[in-house]
Amino acid sequence: MEELKSILQYFPNNIKETILQAISISLSEFVEEIRIRQSRPITLKIGQEVMVLEHVITKEEINEIFERICENSIYSYKKEICEGFITIKGGHRVGITGTAVIDEKIKNINYISSLNFRIAREKKGSSKEIIKHVINQNENTIFNTLIISPPGGGKTTVLRDILRNLSNGIKELNFSPKVVGLVDERGEIAATYKGEPQKDVGIMTDVMSNFPKSIGMKMLIRSMSPQIIACDEIGGIEDIQAIKVAICSGVKGIFTAHGRNLEELIQNPELNHLITENIIEKVIQLSMQKKGTAEKIFDLKNLNMIE
Repeated sequence: MEELKSILQYFPNNIKETILQAISISLSEFVEEIRIRQSRPITLKIGQEVMVLEHVITKEEINEIFERICENSIYSYKKEICEGFITIKGGHRVGITGTAVIDEKIKNINYISSLNFRIAREKKGSSKEIIKHVINQNENTIFNTLIISPPGGGKTTVLRDILRNLSNGIKELNFSPKVVGLVDERGEIAATYKGEPQKDVGIMTDVMSNFPKSIGMKMLIRSMSPQIIACDEIGGIEDIQAIKVAICSGVKGIFTAHGRNLEELIQNPELNHLITENIIEKVIQLSMQKKGTAEKIFDLKNLNMIE
């Protein structure tokens, strides 16, 4: 309920009450998204179901919500707006659609038409069954690992819990604490607010918030001597090049990416480099039916599927 309350503070009172009246306290724990669309009803994504509320959003309401997200300083959030999302306190991401203002590249988004509040929840223990496949117990380190799923598959939640465990150490697996360098480009994993992570990413994790992944990884290696480096949703060629530099420097890595299966990963022209050049040792494909669990695990070093 706390995560939902932190989201609802951005809504006018009448919309807040509409949402609270539509769901029970027990159901609030399962709300994943709140979508606000101009001239259309509010919708809530609850698990695999969508709840449509009666309240139809006006232009004035969507503008008021957007201004609250930007803390009444839209100009200060121009960079994030141009990327199509804003990360708010608590690590929640608000997706934005509207009319693009283009001058060779996107300069702004005007006439906001939709806002998608994706609620970030900290689920400690969510990586319990997966982490044993990430850890290389023989060498007291990890395998270079890529976690994949389509959007909304729980990659960020699982990655956060894995990093917390790697950073704190895992006594039952005789795994000692590791210095973790996290590049949190979208601010969703650690949810750093004024320098302090709002989410638990472990006692030995150093966080670079809002840095481009390719730059942040290189800076961490130069300045913080991480044993493990991590980031969410890799994809660009700059990300791939930075990962190669990191791993060739003796740092282990754990990352996430969009993809339904290993076949899609291989077909991706950028991510394919990590496979063909033997950078990634394990690929963990998350289940869309049961979030936080592995549907398939591929050991690329031995060219086989574990599960």
